[in-house]
Amino acid sequence: MGTLRNKIDFAVVFSVKGANPNGDPLNGNRPRTNYDGLGELSDVCIKRKIRNRLMEMQNDKGKHTYSIFVQSDDNRLDDYRSLRARVEGVLENAMNDEMKFREESCNKWIDVRSFGQVFAYKARKSEKSKKGNEVKGEPERKADDAGVSIGIRGPVSIHSAFSVTPVSVSSIQITKSVSGEGDGTKKASDTMGMKHRVDHGVYVTYGAINPQLASKTWFKDEDAKAIKNALEHLFDNDASSARPEGSMEVVAVIWWEHNCNNGQYSSAVVHRALSVTSQKGVTDPNKIEDYSIKLKNLKGLEPEIFNPNNVVIERI
Repeated sequence: MGTLRNKIDFAVVFSVKGANPNGDPLNGNRPRTNYDGLGELSDVCIKRKIRNRLMEMQNDKGKHTYSIFVQSDDNRLDDYRSLRARVEGVLENAMNDEMKFREESCNKWIDVRSFGQVFAYKARKSEKSKKGNEVKGEPERKADDAGVSIGIRGPVSIHSAFSVTPVSVSSIQITKSVSGEGDGTKKASDTMGMKHRVDHGVYVTYGAINPQLASKTWFKDEDAKAIKNALEHLFDNDASSARPEGSMEVVAVIWWEHNCNNGQYSSAVVHRALSVTSQKGVTDPNKIEDYSIKLKNLKGLEPEIFNPNNVVIERI
């Protein structure tokens, strides 16, 4: 099977209610907002969720369908504790051949052939493990390692997501009921803490898949379908203390597949075809029905629409 043939554009509309969708570590982990007060999710955050959904996909035999290179430490499917260890453990025989390295890394990991990756690791001399104990997940090094510096540009690009209207951020102070140190009679300085949440918001993000770049990473049509499926289930199994189950929900995924590799329209034109605004007369929207979702018809380009809750999407 060849690589992706036709250009694809997509948009995702999702809602947030009583959750911290993407905390800002430089601002006390408060939900990200821009200078206009609009809520924001970084593209890196969205890609992390896509990777997690891809990791969960299984075939009929219960085996994982896709391998992921950038795995979070608390959600790993192998014993490699670092990206370098994963590269050296999986692609040891391709380290000195750039073309072979590119092909094997793209064929092995769907996130590499989708989003691209920078592999930049200095050469290091062989080391003997202390007291003969090997570090788990680190391959044994008998000779000097060859360094690698390879950049792979992926075909899938995703924008940061922004809320349709300014969001209201609530903050509450929390305390721990159990002391982590001492005899438990005194409260440590870290006993007090803060939690932040977006009371309500509807966010929109856009993206595209480029066939020209897909041909360089061996990205196929079936990979595009996997990305689409991940977007439709973006918040499945994503619950945490900051994002309680059901607090974040995909409202709609609009998927435009062009009939040529350059696209019938530019991505800017396609993305402008979707308009999400608050309903006329609604000054403080707090549910999805308070929004107006309109989709402009583009001649010769009919989108697939994932609309699990049957919200009203007006075609104009």
